[in-house]
Amino acid sequence: MDAKKPALQIRSEVGPLKTILLHRPGGELERLLPKYLDEMLFEDIPYLAQMQKEHDDFADVLRKNGAEVLYFEELLTDILARQEIKKEIIGEITAGLRVSSAALRDDIRSLLTGMAPRELTATLLSGLAKKEVDHSEAEKRLSFYIKDEYPFYIDPLPNLYFSRDYGTVIGERLSVNTMKARARKRESMLLQYIAENHPHFRYTSRWHHHGEPDSIEGGDILVLNDSVIAVGCSARTSPEGIETLASRLFAEDETVREVLVIQIPFTRAYMHLDTVFTMVDVDKFTIFPGIVDTVHVFRLSPGSAKTNGGIRIRQERNLSRALAKSLKLSTVNLIATGGGDAWSAEREQWNDSTNTLAIAPGKVITYRRNILSNEILRKNGVEVIEIAGSELVRGRGGPRCMSMPLKRELI
Repeated sequence: MDAKKPALQIRSEVGPLKTILLHRPGGELERLLPKYLDEMLFEDIPYLAQMQKEHDDFADVLRKNGAEVLYFEELLTDILARQEIKKEIIGEITAGLRVSSAALRDDIRSLLTGMAPRELTATLLSGLAKKEVDHSEAEKRLSFYIKDEYPFYIDPLPNLYFSRDYGTVIGERLSVNTMKARARKRESMLLQYIAENHPHFRYTSRWHHHGEPDSIEGGDILVLNDSVIAVGCSARTSPEGIETLASRLFAEDETVREVLVIQIPFTRAYMHLDTVFTMVDVDKFTIFPGIVDTVHVFRLSPGSAKTNGGIRIRQERNLSRALAKSLKLSTVNLIATGGGDAWSAEREQWNDSTNTLAIAPGKVITYRRNILSNEILRKNGVEVIEIAGSELVRGRGGPRCMSMPLKRELI
């Protein structure tokens, strides 16, 4: 790695992709149980072997197009080889256990401490079941925890393969995001340890850390260019989280001068902005037509000396015009998914037709199954690389959701 070049650099959604972080789906998906699907933010149980094949094919496409692929689980294993970091992570994990018994907490801490780095990584991601802890001594003292129906002391992380959400690079710094749902909070905590300790990151500072109270998730953050960020106000990202991020960007990154807030309906079907709206070229976006008349757009900019700094907020009347103005273009092309048919758009949006991953200007990765949406992208001059996703899609996320870009070339 060239020490003179930044390890992290994202100044665009569509700059040629150089480095990306993924998580290959693993044993955590085999811990999904029907009665706990809602808690785990899933609606179905995927077939893991097929899911892994599809994910491997996705990674191969990225490599063939010039991107270095890093894996979350490998980076975590690397840092767990250092005893002091292993101890810190185990300490934070055990401190957060929902058990009141010090004896049981000690039993779990001892079990985790005795694991080798790769085994510990697998446990931290796949969870620790109650049946995997030897209760021979603790059982008499802790019969409630053993008889309690819930099967885990440490929950699995089945959403981890949606690596977009728990971390976002803006400029040369990382935002370790605060996840809305309790089921995903450990994802950000583990990323923060990786970012602070893995040499690939050469970590110095961050826009946000996982323990902050106001939620903000990466599926709602789009880096439109070096001066404009779009952030979705959604079921997962709070207005307070957005304003905190905006104030830090304006104060500490002299290139970022605007944050466009795009408020979308607060529903499970549109959980993040990138489930209904993504950037595919410097002047082109794909959008689910069902939200066009329901979004509200606000322009955030640095306050003036007269207002003692702070943030200036102004509502915009129209998404298309707001984007064109921010990007200094005469017009932008909003490409409606579904080929103009409302039913087709709704069906394909459910299968993440709008959740495209740009790997270069005008070149995107999509799910093959979204036939009409892919066709309309091509008709608008966008090169589409299709991947299979029959199992990957069951978690309700597409190629963008499954990827955390760390470095793109400047355009």
